[in-house]
Amino acid sequence: MGKALRSILFYVTFTLWTLLWALVLLPFPLLPQHTRYWGCGTWARVASHIFAWSIGVRYCMQGLENVPHGPCVILSNHQSSLETLLLWCYLPHLSFVLKAELLRFPIIGWYLPLSAPIAINRGAGRQALKQVLEEGEKRLRAGVPVLIFPEGTRQACGELGTFHQTGVALAQRAGVPVVPLAVNTGCFWPRGDWRKRPGDLHLHFGPADSSTGRSNEVTQHLRDWIASEIKQMQTHSD
Repeated sequence: MGKALRSILFYVTFTLWTLLWALVLLPFPLLPQHTRYWGCGTWARVASHIFAWSIGVRYCMQGLENVPHGPCVILSNHQSSLETLLLWCYLPHLSFVLKAELLRFPIIGWYLPLSAPIAINRGAGRQALKQVLEEGEKRLRAGVPVLIFPEGTRQACGELGTFHQTGVALAQRAGVPVVPLAVNTGCFWPRGDWRKRPGDLHLHFGPADSSTGRSNEVTQHLRDWIASEIKQMQTHSD
């Protein structure tokens, strides 16, 4: 019952905050891009505090100093929607690769374009890959980091799927480093269960990789690092 009540408290406060900030954001499409990023980041920071306060979660960030000040590709495992909230808190100028269906969500989906995401149709195959490479390179040339979830879909807490090579290919095309990110957000925002869970939520950035070499080998190296970090997170939570 405790988890249920905490989860209801989160949903109520999160919804009220989102509705309030949606009104503030109404003129933001007319403003410069850096102001739009600020608008998205402010919403995410407050929402993240609401989540931590209502559910009883403590954020454990490691390795943020590994993220270059310039453009880079961030390769992260994907467990829940919570990652987008948290990463906007720490990396206010950030472009996500996301599925285009999210743009149809009421309110949140309407304002997602403010963050200049790369919205793809996952069933488009090669066309989606081309879109990520071309639009991703534009973001990187503009100095904006690009976040890619190489698994393509969410995984359960403690699990890790197969990585596609698009993130590394984008980094090589733009000549920027790749930074791995390991998270255990799915342990607290589980898929298929509306009840959220308290505990220590980890986000670990690894050392930047130059992305030189065969893309499949670089991708596998980064996946191995993320897998090792996830295993440690599971050990600490047991």
